[in-house]
Amino acid sequence: MKRMIFRAAWKPGEAPAGVGALAASREAEKLVRQGILMTAAAYEWRGQLFLYYECVDRHVEPDEVAGAALPYLQEWPGQPEPRKWIGMVDVFHFNEPASPEHWMRKQPVEKRVGRVAHLKPEMISSYIYYHYQLQEERAFLGDKYEIIAMHENLLFGYQEFPKVIEEPVLPGRLQTRGTPENWDDARMDLHFQPWEDGHLYFKPINTVFAYYMGELTTEESL
Repeated sequence: MKRMIFRAAWKPGEAPAGVGALAASREAEKLVRQGILMTAAAYEWRGQLFLYYECVDRHVEPDEVAGAALPYLQEWPGQPEPRKWIGMVDVFHFNEPASPEHWMRKQPVEKRVGRVAHLKPEMISSYIYYHYQLQEERAFLGDKYEIIAMHENLLFGYQEFPKVIEEPVLPGRLQTRGTPENWDDARMDLHFQPWEDGHLYFKPINTVFAYYMGELTTEESL
């Protein structure tokens, strides 16, 4: 299994039409019903679109999940070939899929949330440093399904509620013990850009759709 997170930007003035087209599309729902994806979710915020999905047996491109949005998306510069999706880098998770059986939800999910925050550019390396240590040293347990991804200094986080706290199945990749015993000593408050209202850290954003295979009936004819 593989978890995928992508970022895209709506063309100027096209966000309402794009969100409407994506919400009405059944592409993601079909992939979840067929068991190709375990979870698929889309979120929008300030002219941007975020995709989170879990591939079960094969790599799935974002166009397959949210192709209905393509006519409304801008192209990103920076590569010879045109691209509308930017793959966001996984910078933190408490847990990761060991198998589809391990990753299946054992209790009902009440809410699937997308959230965003901005780091101070000069604090990006420090944020990754502390979080990779925490992640791979298993300094303390946290939400099984939480994941934070980054593109430039923008963070996108995916969470499910109620939270599931359990020991990871896969071993950590570090044998060091560098994570501060008191996580507050990492001073995450110094890493984030304040919002316009002075709030630090993440804020939730609007859900376009959210599907999970355990909540849908399999229908190959979709």
